[in-house]
Amino acid sequence: MKPLSANPAWPGDWLRPDWPAPAWVKACVTTRAGGVSQAPFDSLNLGDHVEDDPAAVLENRARLTAALGCPPAWLRQVHGIQVVEANATGVAQADASWSATPAIACAVMTADCLPVLFCDRAGTRVAAAHAGWRGLANGVLEATLDALAVPACEVLVWLGPAIGPDAFEVGPEVRAAFVSQQPEAASAFRPSHHPLHPERLLADIYALARLRLAARGVTAVYGGGYCTVSDPRFYSYRRAPRTGRFASLIWLE
Repeated sequence: MKPLSANPAWPGDWLRPDWPAPAWVKACVTTRAGGVSQAPFDSLNLGDHVEDDPAAVLENRARLTAALGCPPAWLRQVHGIQVVEANATGVAQADASWSATPAIACAVMTADCLPVLFCDRAGTRVAAAHAGWRGLANGVLEATLDALAVPACEVLVWLGPAIGPDAFEVGPEVRAAFVSQQPEAASAFRPSHHPLHPERLLADIYALARLRLAARGVTAVYGGGYCTVSDPRFYSYRRAPRTGRFASLIWLE
């Protein structure tokens, strides 16, 4: 992933995907930098549901819109699989959006869950999905692919910053939810060696996403490798439950 330092409108540590998308497909990931929120939300919290000062969130979102040069289509995320067409004039209850319209940014907010960005190789359609383990197991990525409506071989996917495989401790029910659908998903889990809860496991959400995508024929998958828990640039609910949200966005220029 590359910094967006070439654009002076972006704070220096905002990120952009390193993937072979067409030049007019734009994407970025915000960090904590560049906003006005006070601790513990400092500074570019974009979430309006985390008890931050509403005026600060509005200012942060205005700064983001100015930096992008187009409005984000915000969602009210509920860990489901609903996918909507991106609309910058309202806030839909959904966990993914898609667009074929230039200058509207599909946006998802996260603080450990997996943000997933999509585009077609021709650069005519884009999408963004919010994938916590429940949404991932229930099919949010598959639903997003259905909404994107292009052949799997034409889809490019980028996995944004999420909780890493050394930090994502889960119960056996999480493993069961994935393995019951894909036996090969067992490879994404390993014992956590928790001293008080020996049944606990460590899960690799990046590997799980790649397996789900591969099952639908999507193999051009990039990104992964970050850990929001250990990387202080990102908000992390696992690290600090009272925290903000960063955004992953994709749009057509």
